[in-house]
Amino acid sequence: MNILNLFVIIPMIMLLALWASRNLRQTRSVMVVGSTMLLLLAAYLTVDFIAQRNAGADAEFLYTASWQWYAPLNICYSIGVDGISVAMILLSAIIVFTGTFASWKLQPLTKEFFLWYVLLSLGVFGFFISTDMFTMFMFYETALIPMYLLIGVWGSGRKEYSAMKLTLMLMGGSAFLLMGILGIYFGSGATTMNILEIAALANIPANIQYIFFPIIFLGFGVLGALFPFHTWSPDGHASAPTSVSMLHAGVLMKLGGYGCFRIAMYLLPQAANDLAWIFIILTTISVVYGALSAISQTDLKYINAYSSVSHCGLVLFALLMMTRTSCTGAILQMLSHGLMTALFFALIGMIYGRTHTRDIRELSGLMKVMPFLSVGYIIAGLANLGLPGFSGFVAEMTIFVGSFEQPDIFHRTVTIIACTSIVITAVYILRVVGKILYGKVKNEHHLTLDDATWDERFTVICLIICVAGLGIAPMWVSSLIEGGVGNIFNILHP
Repeated sequence: MNILNLFVIIPMIMLLALWASRNLRQTRSVMVVGSTMLLLLAAYLTVDFIAQRNAGADAEFLYTASWQWYAPLNICYSIGVDGISVAMILLSAIIVFTGTFASWKLQPLTKEFFLWYVLLSLGVFGFFISTDMFTMFMFYETALIPMYLLIGVWGSGRKEYSAMKLTLMLMGGSAFLLMGILGIYFGSGATTMNILEIAALANIPANIQYIFFPIIFLGFGVLGALFPFHTWSPDGHASAPTSVSMLHAGVLMKLGGYGCFRIAMYLLPQAANDLAWIFIILTTISVVYGALSAISQTDLKYINAYSSVSHCGLVLFALLMMTRTSCTGAILQMLSHGLMTALFFALIGMIYGRTHTRDIRELSGLMKVMPFLSVGYIIAGLANLGLPGFSGFVAEMTIFVGSFEQPDIFHRTVTIIACTSIVITAVYILRVVGKILYGKVKNEHHLTLDDATWDERFTVICLIICVAGLGIAPMWVSSLIEGGVGNIFNILHP
């Protein structure tokens, strides 16, 4: 059996096991066993992929396979991964695993929550292993649909409004994607929807590329929080339960950047080169606007949500710069942001679960009350603002250095503007850390609160190790994604 199929089969088995579970203990056991198997499988896939590449494997995409689904349109269940896909699968497995423990005490309807959570995970894994556009779109939709219920039922605050807004805007992006996919299929005269086969033909007419590149980039850009289509993101993050926020910001938003790279830029390179400047302007606005908006927020989740808008904007910004270094930085940023924001949302959820508030004006002196969670928050903040030794520094420096390799005044000017986000990020991170962790405890009730429990400590420690590991030893990740980045770079710059 192809190893990639297991990333679909295991979640399906988990869904059946969850449906059959009869109590909380059985539900938790299914989630722990299933998420652990996915993490171990992702780790094995990573090691085996690296070993095959080092052994001189000729094909860039490995573990490829295809089974026909619908003959009239030649739609196939086609799978395969390159280094970029493997990195995204590993990230997804880490977030699903840690998110399971972050939801350890979730009540009520725990079983139902995890059913939708696993379905969301199934869509994410299926998306990253797909090489057929229609199959990829199907898994994309599978990942989006559960978000409505996960936020609308188990969320907080204006959860119904946030769930509806998120669903409608992302479905709008999906409509653009479907138009783009059909446009490529019919406009190119291709007899397949397989991405690799279409790229190998390299015969999509320029006029077709100019029409459908903006459509596909916008479709995926909505999920990547591209300005001005980002407004669903802060509300969705603020209302989502902790593990959903972790998976949403840590993985789901990465589908946007991955899709832009894998379909829009890979299949439509001429239009990507000629029209990139339009989206560079929009992504520059996303980077700076997201950081500035975070400064003005008083809700911890909104602060991190707008920070995500800024950091996801950096991913699209780096891809559009189209240098090998900047594209490598974009993938590193997807990994770095996925881990950092998962850590942030996990900590925010733990703090909120004790204090019942996310308003920074009502929080202070938490270091005295919950030192473990406070130290974890400081580490997450330092990683977010790009302190050397953490993943944020490696990713952002690679992006900005790679972007500045473009010699013309336009690209260098927008790069300098985007660099200002580093300073702005430091301002809001240090402001929040100083406000909520230090000083005198304002609310006497907070003095009686407990620090992190074992499951919370386990979640935080796992994510901190990953953030620090990527920052200290990024070489293996760069080596892993080098071939995938180079393959797309060569198509963009023949």
